[in-house]
Amino acid sequence: MLMTFTVMDKLLRPGGKLGFVITQSVFKTAGAGQGFRQFRIPQTNGKSVPLRVVHVDDMVSLQPFEGASNRTAVMVLEKGKPMAYPVPYTVWRKVKGARFTYDSMLEEVTNATKQLNFVAEPVNPSDPTSPWLTARPKAIKAVRKVLGKSDYVAHAGAYTGGANAVYWVDIVYKRPDGLVVVRNITEGAKVKVDEVTEPIEPDLLYPLLRGRDVQRWNAQRSAWILMVQDPKQRQGYDEGWLQKNYPRTYGYLKRFEEVLRKRRSRGVSDMVRKGAPFYTMFAVGTYTFAPWKVVWREVAHTLDAAVGPPFDDKPAVPDHTLILIDCACKEEAHYLCAALNSSPARLGVQAYIVLHPDPHILEHIRIPRFDPKNPVHSRLAELSEQAHGAAKVGDENRLREIEAEIDRWAAKLWNLSEDELRDIQQSLAELSETPDP
Repeated sequence: MLMTFTVMDKLLRPGGKLGFVITQSVFKTAGAGQGFRQFRIPQTNGKSVPLRVVHVDDMVSLQPFEGASNRTAVMVLEKGKPMAYPVPYTVWRKVKGARFTYDSMLEEVTNATKQLNFVAEPVNPSDPTSPWLTARPKAIKAVRKVLGKSDYVAHAGAYTGGANAVYWVDIVYKRPDGLVVVRNITEGAKVKVDEVTEPIEPDLLYPLLRGRDVQRWNAQRSAWILMVQDPKQRQGYDEGWLQKNYPRTYGYLKRFEEVLRKRRSRGVSDMVRKGAPFYTMFAVGTYTFAPWKVVWREVAHTLDAAVGPPFDDKPAVPDHTLILIDCACKEEAHYLCAALNSSPARLGVQAYIVLHPDPHILEHIRIPRFDPKNPVHSRLAELSEQAHGAAKVGDENRLREIEAEIDRWAAKLWNLSEDELRDIQQSLAELSETPDP
């Protein structure tokens, strides 16, 4: 990106234009992307030369470079003119059934694709360097009603520091004396440890939700996680306390002490080096143990949320591949899930993320705090519960009916007209299209 500005500074006169291939991520990410989106060339005298984006072609789904899966875009910049929004932003998509090769001519590619005439604007109007929203002009205008800071805060799921094979277990059977026999899950683990089968106390075992356990409107635990983390102190429980109260659990962890001390995760290793117990975890707080949660996968192209309920009278613990919002009650969780899974919220997220709908999305999706006396909130909660029921039995027709009803009530939540909702749904459908491989 720096090289792009250097070339423009050295080779272009004022009013000159430069077109170049760039990763589409620079329009959608924070960090270095924000610096690039200042669209100014620094000068040695402390001043800067402005740049204007003339046009962007988003070719991510075409994958135009053989053997590469980078997120390709083509950008045209003009030197000497200030940046102005909205930016014309064309999304290229393959036509279903059409084919072309890396040697195809432009006419062949044009005939085998369709071009969506979107525009791009900063997701935060007061911050011109914020990630870009990309959608139809009418949809962007409508979705602005949805954008803003949420009344809720999202969190990352519990992170073992790369030692899942120690903390993730299956319960083999329950013994008459109250202990449970567990076997650690070593399959697919990045850090290799011995598989062991041992009896431990059941108190610190919690239902585990992994990324693969969560789909839109459905979250089902598939294993258990050993939680030896004090959520208030944000480190492992005191060793003396754990050894006295849960000697079997402590003995089990002691087997893996060397592995746990050698974890490479900086967040965990720093705490252990400073004296925290060797079994300390990361990204665990009081929110981790909330009985009701809304969860979704952190690595995904779309936001697909589900309610994470308690299992066996214990709160489910999402792992580090999931994002969670802690809720006070079942109704609040279902209200939040309906709002997040509605077309207005999903477009608000999908129009500006690249791949990671992580906790920051609630900085941009304005979801008001649940009010049980608000009929819109209560109705959304009821519909989410119905959607979970339909998803669980695989009733796709009924689920589509419920989702349409959720959209209508979500429109009331954000004061969207019927036309605005329709524009949002159309843009979302276009963005969600899965191109042919």
